[in-house]
Amino acid sequence: MRIYLRNPSGASETMATMRALLRSTILAAGLALAGAGAVAGTPKIPATPENKADLARIEQYLTGIRSMQARFLQQAGGGGLSEGTVYLERPGKMRFEYDPPSTTQIVADGTWLFFWDGELKQITQVPLGSTLADFIVRSEPSFTQGVTVTGLERGAGTIEVTLVSDEDPDAGTLSLIFSDAPLELKKWRIVDSQGVPTEVALLDPAIGLPLDRKKFVFIRPEW
Repeated sequence: MRIYLRNPSGASETMATMRALLRSTILAAGLALAGAGAVAGTPKIPATPENKADLARIEQYLTGIRSMQARFLQQAGGGGLSEGTVYLERPGKMRFEYDPPSTTQIVADGTWLFFWDGELKQITQVPLGSTLADFIVRSEPSFTQGVTVTGLERGAGTIEVTLVSDEDPDAGTLSLIFSDAPLELKKWRIVDSQGVPTEVALLDPAIGLPLDRKKFVFIRPEW
């Protein structure tokens, strides 16, 4: 595994938050083989018929999204905002393109997750399977394979599912927030091991579009 990462003083709030998220991702990758024993203490939601039915239909909905393109609005824990376009193609592929002046890129190519820090001109690279992002881009997302559902909240026309990785439940949480009736993914929230949240809201998603495969090949922008 190749990792290039440093966190200089004076970095923007958004970039600092992303680096914090990636530090927790790298930690999770380092503990992947040792963390499986910690699952026994992870709290699970009750296996009620209602919970089972909701999780089953969410799995079916997510599996049906074979590709997606959407504008996104990202809010960091300290209030920093950034925008851009996200591309997703199952299995395993995702790309975040941030609007100028940011030159940040996040690319998952099916095997690796790359983070390009345009301010430092540096790359962080970790196995995709060691990150919570892996759940979002799996071929068939399942709430019983490699993850534990720790929360399921229903609101007025909304439903939110929170999960952790079985390999390292202390590395952070992923929450998926949907509108209900009809079911539609609206945003997701990652809270890292330090308690730092980052929320990504999806705007005007287009489902099932053919996407250029080159979007999921990471090339250093300076090349």
